[in-house]
Amino acid sequence: MNEENILDSAEDFQVYAVGEDGVGFRLDVFLNDKTGASRSHIKSLIERSKVFVNGGAIKKAGYSLKFGDEVTVYEDEVRELNVKPQNIPIDIIYEDDDIAVINKAQGMVVHPAAGSYENTLVNALLYHLKSLSGINGVIRPGIVHRLDKDTSGLLVVAKNDEAHINLQEQIASKSAKRFYYALIDGKASKDEGIIETLIDRSQKDRKLMAVSRSGGRNAITLYKVLERFERYTLMEYELKTGRTHQIRVHSKHIGHPVVGDLSYGGSNKFGLKGQLLHAHKLVLSHPKTGELMTFEAPLPEYFESVLIELRIKAK
Repeated sequence: MNEENILDSAEDFQVYAVGEDGVGFRLDVFLNDKTGASRSHIKSLIERSKVFVNGGAIKKAGYSLKFGDEVTVYEDEVRELNVKPQNIPIDIIYEDDDIAVINKAQGMVVHPAAGSYENTLVNALLYHLKSLSGINGVIRPGIVHRLDKDTSGLLVVAKNDEAHINLQEQIASKSAKRFYYALIDGKASKDEGIIETLIDRSQKDRKLMAVSRSGGRNAITLYKVLERFERYTLMEYELKTGRTHQIRVHSKHIGHPVVGDLSYGGSNKFGLKGQLLHAHKLVLSHPKTGELMTFEAPLPEYFESVLIELRIKAK
């Protein structure tokens, strides 16, 4: 994680330092990846002189970033009024004064984005938890890492800034470990291995990501076959980096997209509402005590039912 999120004590702006992985990125693409805001919203901020690079206002969304650039984004102050607590049920599997671990349901968006400020995990967290870190501002309070909308499973949430910084450092140094179950199309050729590529925005659809030969950011995923079926394989993936859609892109790259992932070519013979991808295990050191902690979340019922069906057919 070479791009480091540095937030001043004020809540109306954020500063991002550009590391080696961000060199050559368009300004709007970089901010889209870092903030989750839409490209149109980012373009609007740039046009209204709300985005600065190294202290100077930038008027071009296509500005090419250089190593060491500091990008400052001044958000509209009214955004604070748009993110409100909502009594949305969530599965909190652990909580103390510093962290909370959530088992996110499939279909839930993690944090609000421009124009959509309701019914997200953040709205639920604001209701259920007494405190959240302010490192990522009012749009993403407490959010240390993300899961895609239709990916289920474990997320750790920081309840104060000290915990947030510590957890970010654990993810960046790879001392925190994140494991996923995925059912993929076809038969994986090897029982285990490493997928390492560059991942960048897709040239065909800017909402998606793709393996790139010359640009983007380095992405590393470990995989292990857990169970084989006639037309499918149950995999365990371990993230060594945390790129947008990383497992989904890497699964497609090896010719075995995740079942139910229509965006990346997955099949959907089971009538699924999203991909069969579940963050089942999270290993980290407690940010205050240093205690090594392991959290696990069982497969959701819809995922388990598909596996039961496949096991019955295999007999």
